[in-house]
This record gives sequence, C-alpha cells and structure tokens, in this order.
Amino acid sequence: MAEEKDKVSKSPAPEGEKKAEAAPAAPAPAEKKAEAPAAGRPAGGAPHAAGGPARKKSWRSVSFGRVYIQCSFNNTIISLTDERGDVLAWSTAGGNGFRGTKKGTPFAAGVTATRVARRAVELGVKQVAVYIKGPGPGRETAVRSLGSAGLVVVSLKDVSPLPHNGCRPPKARRV
Repeated sequence: MAEEKDKVSKSPAPEGEKKAEAAPAAPAPAEKKAEAPAAGRPAGGAPHAAGGPARKKSWRSVSFGRVYIQCSFNNTIISLTDERGDVLAWSTAGGNGFRGTKKGTPFAAGVTATRVARRAVELGVKQVAVYIKGPGPGRETAVRSLGSAGLVVVSLKDVSPLPHNGCRPPKARRV
C-alpha cells in the first residue's frame, strides 16, 4: 500500500492541475544587508555606486572659498569651491529661470550670484576670492551681489583667456 502512495505522489499531475512551484529565487537585497559586513568595510553601508545607500557629502565648516564667475554674452555660470577646488555650490542664469536673451543680462547674473552666496553662508564660508572669466555684461553685478549677500571679497582676479598672437586670419577672398 505504501508503494502505491509513492507511485501516486511521483506521478505527474494532469495538465489542468499543475501546482505552482516556487522557483529558487536569488536572495533579495534586504537579505544581503542582514549578513555580516565584509572585512575592512565599515558597517554603515557602502557608497551609492557600490550598491549601498546614497550618502550626501557632509562638508566640514569651510571659512574661506573661491568663487569662479564665467560670464559670457549668453549666460552666467558661478561656482563656489573650497581651497582644494572641490565644488561646494554652483548656479547658472538658465537654472534660475531666465531664458533666451534674458540669461545674459546683469540682473540674471546678480540673481545667480545671490543664490550661490546664500548657499555659501549656509556652509559657513565668510571670505571668498573671486576669479572672473569672460566678457559678459554681468561681471560687476555678480561681484556686488556676492558682497551684499554677506561674503567678504578678499581678492578679485580676471582670468579671462587672452590670445598672445590671435587666430590665423582667413584666407584672402577672391572675387
């Protein structure tokens, strides 16, 4: 009788009555977290690129920074960095809602500089060295906005690229 039960249980089920079999699934990411951390790695989790949780960089209190202002006729880009050159904050005229020809105006440059300056004050920056590049109309307005937002401008330097001999002129036009 026991042999008959074994035969019945081993026999394939009819097609309409197939049982749903659980396929062996790979362990879920949450199950991996429960395991012990790998040797040499802190238990707090890995950086986002390695599959761990994304962590926002926590900047230590920076009291001195550099502000790079790139003013073209079409846009104004302002970056705040620490002394090593790591970018702490940045803003553009286009990112502040100005479109088309309005991006190249002194007003747009001032709004952009004010936004970066507010973020700098939040990070604890008190003094900045300003480096300006380009011939745009918002150069002076951007520097004034940095000062009026509470930053002390220690130095101001123009780092616009200047040609030493210029580009090769185009060939003569034949008529």
